Amino acid sequence: MKKRIVIALGGNALGENLKEQMAAAQGTAKAIVDLVEAGHEIVIVHGNGPQVGMIETAFETAARADPHFPILPMSVCVALSQGYIGYDLQNTLRRELDFRHISTPVATIVTQVEVDPMDPAFLNPTKPIGGFITETEAEVLRSKGIPVMEDAGRGWRQVVASPRPVNIIEAETIKAMLAAGQIPIAAGGGGIPVAMQDSQYRGQSAVIDKDFSAAKLAELIGADMLIILTAVEKVAINFGKPDQKWLDALTVEEAKQYIAENQFAKGSMLPKVQAAISFVSAGTQTEAVSRTALITLLQKAKDGIEGKTGTIITH
Repeated sequence: MKKRIVIALGGNALGENLKEQMAAAQGTAKAIVDLVEAGHEIVIVHGNGPQVGMIETAFETAARADPHFPILPMSVCVALSQGYIGYDLQNTLRRELDFRHISTPVATIVTQVEVDPMDPAFLNPTKPIGGFITETEAEVLRSKGIPVMEDAGRGWRQVVASPRPVNIIEAETIKAMLAAGQIPIAAGGGGIPVAMQDSQYRGQSAVIDKDFSAAKLAELIGADMLIILTAVEKVAINFGKPDQKWLDALTVEEAKQYIAENQFAKGSMLPKVQAAISFVSAGTQTEAVSRTALITLLQKAKDGIEGKTGTIITH
């Protein structure tokens, strides 16, 4: 059955640098075009953790070398990351579509995502950006007043505020593209964080988690399914322990109980499960019952839609 699907691409689908990104995008395109070929409507949301950190660092380094170079606000860094990641994705998708003789257009939308400027997240930065660093390097950054945190056992990273999205400004444009039979790449890096100030949207110093933005976008465009792609085939409880258990399915209530038990790592699986809950629970009871979320590997997305693998989250 044809579905309207929002896909949230994890970092493993994009690589850690420009060379890796260009290579990874080719494999990503094949998996996504499999879904297009099956007749589904697709919207693509992607992360930008490594990329936005590199952009910020590059401009800071340039500004130190030459004061004429500006230090860019985080909102502008996110906008830049949307452009160059979208550029690679849309070109590799077009190449794969052409190879299969599919004439579906694809384009990147520079997407603004509204946040609440009073969101408490601004007082507690938790969103990792940039590459992994050593604990010694982390201490140097901390001494300069730059927040850092240990990221799910994988190393240290700089962190910024990560408020929850409350609206996708370009949602109607995305719906229009879908109605025209096109593939939008939208809310890249979680979207450019903006808030209404003085009767206009102004950029905020933050990076929005792409999984939450994907969930909000899926809600606003009336998607049937949210697919959150990650580095594992299924969600697990007691992860990494002798009694580890992979989960084929979760209800919202079961997922909430596992969250209360601290089963999911904060910098890894937790936001994905929370985003899935947000999408499946949104709207009326009737709307919620008709929605599903899937968490799985990129290469397993097609099988997951068919119920063969992955973790399905339902109301």
